Amino acid sequence: MNTHWRALEFDKIIEQLQEVSVSEQVKERFQDLAPYPKEDTCIRAMTETTQARRILDACGTPPLPLMKGMEELLIQSEAGGMLLPEQLTETACFASSCRRMAAYLARGESMNQAVAAYGRGLGDLTALQEEIVRCTGEDRVYDEASPYLREIRRQREHLEEQVKEKLAQVLRSQKQILADGYISKRGGRYVLPVQRRFQHQFSGSVVEVSGRGSTVFMEPAAVSKLQAEMDRLAVEEDGEVRRILYLLTGMVAEAAQVIRRNMEIMQELDFLFAKAKLSAAMKARAVEIGGERRLAICQGRHPLLKPESCVPLDFYMEEGTFGVVITGPNTGGKTVAVKTVGLLSMMAQCGLHIPCGEGTYIAMQDGYWCDIGDSQNIAQNLSTFSGHITNVVRILESASRDSLVLLDELGSGTDPAEGMGIAVAVLEELRRRGCQFLVTTHYAQVKTYACETEGILSARMAFDQETLRPLYRLELGKTGESCALQIAERLGMAPQLLDRAYREVYGESRTKAKVPEPMPVPESRLIRIAPKKEVHDPGNKFQMGDSVAVLPEEELGIVYRPADKNGDVIVQVKGRKRKIRHTRLQLKVPASELYPPDYDFSIIFDTVEDRKARKQMSKHHRPDLMITHEKEEWEQP
Repeated sequence: MNTHWRALEFDKIIEQLQEVSVSEQVKERFQDLAPYPKEDTCIRAMTETTQARRILDACGTPPLPLMKGMEELLIQSEAGGMLLPEQLTETACFASSCRRMAAYLARGESMNQAVAAYGRGLGDLTALQEEIVRCTGEDRVYDEASPYLREIRRQREHLEEQVKEKLAQVLRSQKQILADGYISKRGGRYVLPVQRRFQHQFSGSVVEVSGRGSTVFMEPAAVSKLQAEMDRLAVEEDGEVRRILYLLTGMVAEAAQVIRRNMEIMQELDFLFAKAKLSAAMKARAVEIGGERRLAICQGRHPLLKPESCVPLDFYMEEGTFGVVITGPNTGGKTVAVKTVGLLSMMAQCGLHIPCGEGTYIAMQDGYWCDIGDSQNIAQNLSTFSGHITNVVRILESASRDSLVLLDELGSGTDPAEGMGIAVAVLEELRRRGCQFLVTTHYAQVKTYACETEGILSARMAFDQETLRPLYRLELGKTGESCALQIAERLGMAPQLLDRAYREVYGESRTKAKVPEPMPVPESRLIRIAPKKEVHDPGNKFQMGDSVAVLPEEELGIVYRPADKNGDVIVQVKGRKRKIRHTRLQLKVPASELYPPDYDFSIIFDTVEDRKARKQMSKHHRPDLMITHEKEEWEQP
């Protein structure tokens, strides 16, 4: 399993499937489970999971056998070996499971579930099962296996009783020379414990001597003939037992082809019902999947989170939308949202049900490419940034129009300005290719790129500004703030540190910023009272390229022209230049932190056509070229 799939925790889904499967062969098969590349194959697999789930819900757990060691057992029988009673018992258990599974699936066929037709392919092993059960148990061959075996064992039991009676007589008559008053067995022969000093006074043969040497275990001469007869019968019994076992083994060998076919069907059923069991455990459902380049996840839940604590996800990407840029505070659920989309998509393309609501649609992908989590690798001398970029480079080498790319905190781990530049460049390349992608970010320029670029959708994780707690709800079409200072304050950071941090970011005191700004005064009144005083003068608070938020909507924009004498700033918002009062603007990131000193801002503010025209006009006069400026939109304060 590649690292991209592990980043989505698909390996944990595989582990859950292995836990609910029965046979070792199917557990190994799940280890190789991967998204189906063809739409018809994927839809068929999804349909089979749905039908297995319906049968499971209606008929209960299917009677699937373990089948452990069955193949080795068949090979041994076909090679002319002899199966032991416990091996034959395993074969009988498998035959019984086949019969019960056929009956189980017959109930499924009555529900018009096509997958139940597997039951028709199960061969009948009833005769083999009954013969094995009649002749053997877990560790022995029954007396009823043959009349001759029953007679031999009856004779042995009769002789054994005679031996015990004679030993009891000797025990009573020669008590004075015995070391103890009991009958024991040594080396398969009945003996009495005789004191060593009386050994020569006892009629019989020594079988064993005690550890100290003070006691000898002797077989009395009176039972020797009976014991010899018992030994002869034991040999005959062993021969008859082996004959019966060879006979049963031969029956297994004759049925080997049927058994193997049944095993293949059982493995396929184990595979299907494992998917059905996982679906039931997750309270999942079948979803529509196809070749349309869109995604719609309704009330989707991450399958590895507890349902009672998981906030359902609603996520939509219509055709023509290439990517979604998700913003919001740390611990707000951005990464979980990205993982949920990726993991649910992968599961559906593997023919698995996913925990979601009605109306969900999953697009077929030719690959799932992820850069999620800390990619630092000390062994390979990779920093966090280097690890991320290494992954991104590999993704760009492999991702196509039909791929899904998931990037968490793209461009992080290095200088913010350069990281933002790399992030925008990567996203633009993914958009150019036309693949679907989801990206999380804190960077203002990436947010602006998402707002202003066709085919890119902004989204944010909802955040309660009053309690400073994440709501774990994805809101499409909106951008969110990182809320780092507020979160740091809630977590106990010292006020003086927060003040310094606020001044570094916003250029003013945090305390002052909390005081409501006065309402703007009408311009006519300002002229009459103080015509020469620049009441609205904002100083040099905003410069070209500054990232700002337009209040109260909190729309992100970039300063195109600093404030004029009336305090009006030209801001580019979503591709349009708007004249906005400086009192409605909040500085997010100054241009000095976003761009190098010689940065060409025409890249941001001019169209490609105007930039080309300006470049050609700078070389020589071109009367056929014209650069037009859009009319600035006036907004009342």
